[in-house]
Amino acid sequence: MTAVESRPAGVLETSETSSGHRPFGARVLAFVALTKPRVIELLLMTTVPVMFLAAQGVPDLWLVVATCVGGYLSAGGAAAFNMYYDRDIDALMERTAQRPLVTGMVSPRECLVFAFALAVGSTAWFWALVNPLSAMLSLGALAFYVVVYTMWLKRRTSQNIVWGGIAGCMPVLIGWSSVTNEVSWAAVILFLVIFFWTPPHYWPLSMKVKDDYERASVPMLPVIAGNQAVARQIVLYSWAMVGVSLLLWPLGYTGWFYPVVAAALGGFWLKEAHGLQARARAGITGAKLKEMRLFHWSITYVSLLFVAVAVDPFLR
Repeated sequence: MTAVESRPAGVLETSETSSGHRPFGARVLAFVALTKPRVIELLLMTTVPVMFLAAQGVPDLWLVVATCVGGYLSAGGAAAFNMYYDRDIDALMERTAQRPLVTGMVSPRECLVFAFALAVGSTAWFWALVNPLSAMLSLGALAFYVVVYTMWLKRRTSQNIVWGGIAGCMPVLIGWSSVTNEVSWAAVILFLVIFFWTPPHYWPLSMKVKDDYERASVPMLPVIAGNQAVARQIVLYSWAMVGVSLLLWPLGYTGWFYPVVAAALGGFWLKEAHGLQARARAGITGAKLKEMRLFHWSITYVSLLFVAVAVDPFLR
């Protein structure tokens, strides 16, 4: 672990962030920011629709609320641990320069206490109000993200986001297990969809902010490989993702609606992925590479795909 005792290098303590001069409202917002709420929105977007599929209709609404609250607390705890450990490199990257530990709005000690409280609280919440299996899956996802991805993979290998992304797949299993108290092949298939979705979702963003990662010595794939190699990997993972997404229908877990939507969304995704690869092969760089088109589409894709997961049971 990189030792940073009080404040990451390069961050100056100002009159606004020094002890005793941190406004209460700004402090509250800073603690919320520690949980990375925008990331958690995506995690919940994959959790709730799976609950509809598992229930083959509308699940118990209290169970949905309990699962979402527990999921937010757990993912928020993982994010806070991540910010605590990465506060040194966050200070070096433009896209993370305003995170609470970098600005000094939250101290490292406060962040660590907050993270442990969320981890313990979320596990107890799931155990008491959902079921023990969901509690263990939630705790496992948190531990995997913090220990395997943040502390081990992120700074050591360009495959960090591939295997570290497993933590982001776990909400699918949690959503299913919260309803059924078990994990089925349908949940595993959707787990794999998110697994293959994560690299082509994140690598375009990494291409855009490659200089940030290079400055912080984080070996994201675009830092150590050229645009052509990254685009080729994006296309390969995209084909795997689309192929896996279509397995729910032949295995009997959905009716006609889901595969129609999945095929249409997947076709547009592949068009965008191959378009990025063509531009990379042509040697196009800078804004004309348009790598962020695929990044933004990836969020739309996963949102609409899981809406189809939720709607399909009502059309069978």
